[in-house]
Amino acid sequence: MMLEVIRSVWTYRGFIVGSVMREFQARYRNSLLGALWTVLNPLAMIVVYTVIFSQVMRARLPGLDDGLAYSVYLCAGLLTWGLFGEITTRSLTMFLDNANLLKKLSFPRICLPLIVLLNAGVNFAIILALFLGFLLLTGRWPGIALLALPVLLLLQLLFAAGLGMVLGVLNVFFRDVGQFFGIGLQFWFWLTPIVYPLSILPESIQGLVFLNPMTALMQAYQELFLKGSWPNWASLMPLCVISLLLCAAGLALFRGRSGEMVDEL
Repeated sequence: MMLEVIRSVWTYRGFIVGSVMREFQARYRNSLLGALWTVLNPLAMIVVYTVIFSQVMRARLPGLDDGLAYSVYLCAGLLTWGLFGEITTRSLTMFLDNANLLKKLSFPRICLPLIVLLNAGVNFAIILALFLGFLLLTGRWPGIALLALPVLLLLQLLFAAGLGMVLGVLNVFFRDVGQFFGIGLQFWFWLTPIVYPLSILPESIQGLVFLNPMTALMQAYQELFLKGSWPNWASLMPLCVISLLLCAAGLALFRGRSGEMVDEL
């Protein structure tokens, strides 16, 4: 099945690349600042959280007590969470948004999740490049531990893609799925140690928060960018297993219901 997917993607690579380019151009057409909005939106969020929480959280980061530590901690979590949020929320409606395309053209439907991933990846690459430039200029370059970043990103993309595909298919048949997930994503954000370190929570709560599959991933990003530390790979194994299961479930659900989806659109 995987070989068939890869073959289909390769055959329609021109369609995929063209779709990504058109969507990127359409997003910033007639906009004076253009792609700068990709940076300004998360930057505004980081500034707000820094102003509100910096003095409270500054002393709560073990072994770090300087003016930039909390900002780097925030960026590590908020920017990567933004990638996850964009992929999952856009995956929710990817089949609904492309209903006319699905009805009129014959192409592998698996191209749509890939287009969502690539679009989100392009936006994230712009933000990540600026963030890495900031770390370099401020003397906070993570060093050789940065080699772990592609692995963490791949794991995150697998998790987001698998979850997004399952949600996208279900949302075609049950439109409430999108509404529930939008609310759930807000709770999920605050139940993930992004704005606050896990250490400030009571020990009884820490165990529950660590059941959240995004907790270990966010901590890996934060340790990498803030301290230049290698991830705790063992803590990421549950997320790896969940990601593979979600991808398998998403593909199976997608293949099993692709014909019915066209009728529902």
